Amino acid sequence: APFRMSFAASAKHVRVLENAGLVRRKVHGRSHVIRLNPAPLAAADKWLRYYERFWRERLDTLEALIRAEDKAATRKRSRK
Repeated sequence: APFRMSFAASAKHVRVLENAGLVRRKVHGRSHVIRLNPAPLAAADKWLRYYERFWRERLDTLEALIRAEDKAATRKRSRK
């Protein structure tokens, strides 16, 4: 077999993708043509990019605060 999963298993995966709106199926006689529906992926990408920026900014701020506190603590210790 050219694939490591059965036809039934792959058909089940395609159905899951269809139900999620990620692929579309067109039937031509006995042939089924499956096409990617990129719109939901674009929406997910937009959401992920927003939260990537959101968390990067907050983590950068946290890092700056920690570095400032470490620097202040180091100066305090060196004065003693």
